[in-house]
Amino acid sequence: MELQKYFSKFLLKNRKKKLTERDYFLSTQLNKMLGTEVQNIALYREAFSLKNSSKNQDSNYERLEFLGDSVLGTIISCHLFQTYPQANEGYLTQMKSKIVNRKNLNKLGEDLKLTDLLQKSGSIALGENISGNLFEALIGAVYLDFQYDTCRKIILERLLTPTEINKLENKIVSYKGLLLEWSQKKKVNIKYETCEEIQVNKSIVFRCHVWLGTKKIANAMETSKKKAEEKAAQRAFYILNKKENILGSPKAL
Repeated sequence: MELQKYFSKFLLKNRKKKLTERDYFLSTQLNKMLGTEVQNIALYREAFSLKNSSKNQDSNYERLEFLGDSVLGTIISCHLFQTYPQANEGYLTQMKSKIVNRKNLNKLGEDLKLTDLLQKSGSIALGENISGNLFEALIGAVYLDFQYDTCRKIILERLLTPTEINKLENKIVSYKGLLLEWSQKKKVNIKYETCEEIQVNKSIVFRCHVWLGTKKIANAMETSKKKAEEKAAQRAFYILNKKENILGSPKAL
C-alpha cells in the first residue's frame, strides 16, 4: 500500500512537470468535474479556446462543439428511449428538445462554471450562448478522449443526471410552441404582431401583440423580435391557462 502511494505521488509529480501551469490547472479542474483523470489535455485545451481574428490561431472550441452536439443528442435519445418504453415519438422528441435546447445547455454550462476554464487572451466579448457552446465542446472532447461508453457514463452520472432530466419533464421550453399546439387542437387562430419601436434614449426594442382570433390578449416588449414574441406568448399562456387550464400549472424553464 505504501509503495502504491509512493508511485502515485511520483507519477503525479512527473505528470505535473510535463504540463504547463495552465494545462495543469485545466486538468485538475476537469478531473474533479468529470470524476476521472483526463488523458489528452490537448483536446480540452481546444474545447476551451476562443475563436479570434489571428490567422496563426491553431484551433478553437467550434469543431468540438459540433461533435459534442451530435454525441449529446445520441446519448440523450438512447437514454430517453430506454427510460420511457411506452412513450410515443412525439413525447420523446419533446423531452429531448427540453434537454438539449440552448437555454438548458447554457444553464448547465453556467452551473459548471465552464467560462472559468477559458483560455482568454485580452478582453474578448463572450456571446450569450458561450456556456452552452462550451458544454457541447466539453462533450466532444470527452467523447474523443474516452470513446462512447465512458462518455455516456460521465454525462449521465456527472454532467446531466437522470434526476436532472426528470425535473425537465413538466417544464415549458417554448410558450410560443405550446400555444401553437393548443390553438391547432382547439382550431382557433393565434397570431403574433411584432413591430420595432424607438425609445426615448434612441435604443431599439420590439413590441409584440398576441391575437386570439380578433381579440388582442397580451403584449410584451424585448430587445429582439424572438424574445418579444416568446415573452408575449408566456403572458398569453397564463391568461388563457386560467380560463382553459391548458396544461395545469407547469413550471417555466
